[in-house]
Amino acid sequence: MRGGGFGFPGGFPFGPGGPDFGAGFGPGGGPFGPGQRGHRRGGRGSRLNVRPAILALLLERPMHGYEMIQELDARTNGIWRPSPGSIYPTLQLLEDEGLIEPETSGSRKSYHLTDAGRPEAETAAQNPPWASIGDDTMSQVQDFRDAAVGIMGALRQVGFNGTPEQRQKALEVLNETKRKLYAILADSE
Repeated sequence: MRGGGFGFPGGFPFGPGGPDFGAGFGPGGGPFGPGQRGHRRGGRGSRLNVRPAILALLLERPMHGYEMIQELDARTNGIWRPSPGSIYPTLQLLEDEGLIEPETSGSRKSYHLTDAGRPEAETAAQNPPWASIGDDTMSQVQDFRDAAVGIMGALRQVGFNGTPEQRQKALEVLNETKRKLYAILADSE
């Protein structure tokens, strides 16, 4: 059954390498709030604020936008990776407010704090957004990743080796699981 998992013409709908359980989990997306790839839009969960994160980072040294994304991803072990769609408009806003200035070097535009931006950056650095992501959250995210990878392995086995009836049962289990997961969120409101 090469290339037709669960009746999808090119294989499984999540791609040949399996799903990406990396950056989508954590305050950056997934079960702990909205953010980057696969993120939930809307309002549940707490969204980490990009503005103080940018200012706190720029207090340390000048950076360009993509470097900030990478730095926040690294500081949170992949839990929070803000999207370019949140970083770059915020950079423009901070520039418009006179808190940061761009400096073009080659094809990259780096940003540094202005004197006017330093007080807000110092305040942001006292309690940067990434500091709210504790070891418990990181451990829980790893548990989610491990469970999801295990589920995907089982799903792959059923998809490649199961009979049509077994695949149908697996699909029913997946749909029921999805309903139950959404019910967990609905119960907390």
